[in-house]
Amino acid sequence: MTTITIDNTDYDYDTLPEDAKNQLRMLQFVEAELARLQGQAAVLQTARVAYAKALGDALPKYEGDTIKIS
Repeated sequence: MTTITIDNTDYDYDTLPEDAKNQLRMLQFVEAELARLQGQAAVLQTARVAYAKALGDALPKYEGDTIKIS
């Protein structure tokens, strides 16, 4: 017997109506997908910072009237 708790109420999963089981599965899928996308967003934000720094490092540096390419 698997018990799940929703809004502080315990339910026996096996006795839930099929529609409730389907809604629960979809909720679990959505939660997992949101977690995956949040992880992906974190990776992309880190990459954005790294690319912005690399761009700054690649731009010519101005020293007086001279442009220095690094």
